[in-house]
Amino acid sequence: MGNLFGKKKRTRVTEQDKAVLQLKQQRDKLRQYQKRINLQLEKERTVAKQLLKDGKKDKALLLLKKKKYQEQLLDKTENQISNLEQMVMSIEEVERIMDETQDSIEYQRQIDEMLAGTLTQEDEDDILAELDAITQGDVELPEVPSDELPEVPAAKEEKPERERSKHKPERELLAV
Repeated sequence: MGNLFGKKKRTRVTEQDKAVLQLKQQRDKLRQYQKRINLQLEKERTVAKQLLKDGKKDKALLLLKKKKYQEQLLDKTENQISNLEQMVMSIEEVERIMDETQDSIEYQRQIDEMLAGTLTQEDEDDILAELDAITQGDVELPEVPSDELPEVPAAKEEKPERERSKHKPERELLAV
């Protein structure tokens, strides 16, 4: 009886969504691992201090070497987390770009349909009426003079570009 008023909405979980979820789960596991190592490092530090007080220098040294190794593991874990976060961000960026591209394709399809003439006759009439209203109301053409234009004198032989550029600086100097 749970579906009296409609069907359940199906959520579309894509492969990308699954990949992002797995990456985020892996990141969370690595963070938990980091916390455990940090707690263990603190305990080993206190145990090493206690061993030194008790005069067991060799055991304390061994424990400090183990601590150093775990700190290196901690650094590697931090790098892995950073890489995972970059992958998640890049996947999300790709998804965003794909969504924008899909929206653009849909928009282009709508434009293509409009240009292909899939408009109804009523739409065509509305568009023509709007075009007429725009052209009749807004456009004012300037008056055209009725006088004849003067004749242009015959063109003289043009000087080469070099000669013109030589005289140009003189004119500019005279102007200054």
